[in-house]
Amino acid sequence: MLPNTGKLAGCTLFITGASRGIGKAIALKAAKDGANIVIAAKTAEPHPTLPGTIYTAAAEIEAAGGKALPCIVNVREEQQIINAVEKAVKTFGGIDILVNNASAISLTGTLETETKKVNLMMDVNVRGTYLTSKTCLPHLRKSRNPHILNLSPPMNMNPMWFKNHCAYTISKYGMSMCVLGMAEEFRGEVAVNALWPKTAIHTAAMDMLGGAGIEKQCRKTDILADAAYCILTKPKTFTGNFIIDEVLLREEGVKDFDVYAIAPGHPLMPDFFLDVEIDTTAMKQERYGASRAFKEEKKLSQHEGPGGAKGDTASAAGKPSSPVAETFRVIQGAMSEEYVRTTQGVFQFELSGEEGGTWYIDLKTQGGSAGFGKPPVTADVVMSMSSTDFVKMFTGKLKPTLAFMSGKLRIKGNMSLAIKLEKMLTQLNSKL
Repeated sequence: MLPNTGKLAGCTLFITGASRGIGKAIALKAAKDGANIVIAAKTAEPHPTLPGTIYTAAAEIEAAGGKALPCIVNVREEQQIINAVEKAVKTFGGIDILVNNASAISLTGTLETETKKVNLMMDVNVRGTYLTSKTCLPHLRKSRNPHILNLSPPMNMNPMWFKNHCAYTISKYGMSMCVLGMAEEFRGEVAVNALWPKTAIHTAAMDMLGGAGIEKQCRKTDILADAAYCILTKPKTFTGNFIIDEVLLREEGVKDFDVYAIAPGHPLMPDFFLDVEIDTTAMKQERYGASRAFKEEKKLSQHEGPGGAKGDTASAAGKPSSPVAETFRVIQGAMSEEYVRTTQGVFQFELSGEEGGTWYIDLKTQGGSAGFGKPPVTADVVMSMSSTDFVKMFTGKLKPTLAFMSGKLRIKGNMSLAIKLEKMLTQLNSKL
């Protein structure tokens, strides 16, 4: 891990969403130097499922050696931002660093994303970042070494990062556009950079998205805290950069990345917006443009017949010994009232490739069923992927969350049911 240098001693950091997760980790790292931390977050009362409040975070920050100022801030409310900034300046004499960490996420397609969710993501991610930056900038300009750091990705125009969750992608890229614009606008005055993880980071949000067991594929928040510390201790001439945590830390001389892993040695899930080719034996980083997985998907889609029908559907149905058919045979045999009772969902699979076609798993109707064709009742979730990846997914060689994040799996419908299916898969793997 990156050692502290003391360079942030006496500096005031205004961090949005600092009551838990990545924001709190960055706060604790700076606190070890003796920094002042403004915890600008919504959670004042304990949340029923999420850990931490602005007050518990404040206690941890002070225990680590820093000074804390907890402020109730919903970044959707401009006046709350203004009030917190004024309180910070009054308490600590100024603001040296702004970390725009607060973010909202909904990994849903265009037709499945409710308007209130679109508004939430745009308000928190784009507008909240913009307004917090605007409010802090007059004070940042008075600092000796001011920084703005946005937790947002490098902008990658590969369509695969838009097709499954267009609204979320637009909102995160909006944060990155703030970096592009403000870095130039305030060049020489305030450093403005973006930081993004190479791999998935274990947070409460990741638990919600990925379900039980997902943490083994993640790194700790410490890696982002170390990378952020490295950026924030650089001179203000270091600006306009889109930084990936691991890349920066390697340049800084960090060699042991196992210390950041939740489960050292376990394969790690790549994060969104970074083109990677996922393979069971290797993980290859590809440069700007469509990843190989995206290109292969395009090739597969070219074999579809009129109206999107797969040319191999009939033959797939007539091949009971095929891997896909065998997988569904095992699933059918493993059906139980318990699975139906605890899942209450109907899943439709649109498979492309040699064994393409429509298949289903009904875990809602009494007794449950699985097989070829459309489900007996309307599907709650429709999953589209290649038949090869489908077999890999159901035999434990490809994690559904990993397949989704790498663009190999498209999901429409109820995301929480999709997560329930993943939990069922872990129980079925021994039989497949």
